[in-house]
Amino acid sequence: MREVRFRDPAGTTRVGEWTGDAIEAAGETYDETEVDVLPPCDPSKIVCVGLNYRDHAAEQDKDVPDRPLLFLKPPNTLSGHGDTVSLPEGKERVDHEAELAVVIGEQARNVSADEAMEYVAGYTCMNDVSNRDDQNREQNWVRGKAFDNSAPLGPVLATPDEVPDDAAVELRVNGETRQSSSRSEFIWSVPELLEEITAYLTLEPGDVVSTGTPAGVAPLEDGDEVEVEVEGVGVLRHDVQSD
Repeated sequence: MREVRFRDPAGTTRVGEWTGDAIEAAGETYDETEVDVLPPCDPSKIVCVGLNYRDHAAEQDKDVPDRPLLFLKPPNTLSGHGDTVSLPEGKERVDHEAELAVVIGEQARNVSADEAMEYVAGYTCMNDVSNRDDQNREQNWVRGKAFDNSAPLGPVLATPDEVPDDAAVELRVNGETRQSSSRSEFIWSVPELLEEITAYLTLEPGDVVSTGTPAGVAPLEDGDEVEVEVEGVGVLRHDVQSD
């Protein structure tokens, strides 16, 4: 199932099922263009994983870490399918990062890898938009990763059975493919990531774990149209503008 949160033409927030080009909810069928698609969850936090693909570590000239590299994006970073992301003013390089995102279904603390999938509601697409100018200057990456609207998320929440273990992860800018890989290339699997994260902090229902990006990250420019596609989830679309 591919669940979607949206605001209908009357302004009511609804949850429905996205089937093909149509959204079905409460006995009604809506076209995607008739509604405002919302992020598929309302997280208290987004836990992101750095360098979870060897090819991305190589392109960043970084060693593969001996444990998952973690950082946070707070709720102000959230944006949705069809939104416009404002790039920070006066920066030389703000990159796209296509990622498979995990949405938590139940409160999780000290979860073992063996039981971790019991806590997963499903998967969605995310673009970890990254301000490299400041990321490269600071230790905690607040300016680099936590600026407003820097985590486009969506368009749907796909149940785990919809997303293959080798699901393709791709990103296109203005129709040109820039990133293309698979979750089978992860250094740390989803269960391994959840075990590590929940050893330190509690994940609440609706929280997001974004699993890292493959090689091919590149700068975004004013007016770019971005598509993040995860096999089994669908395509997250947004554009960007410079303030």
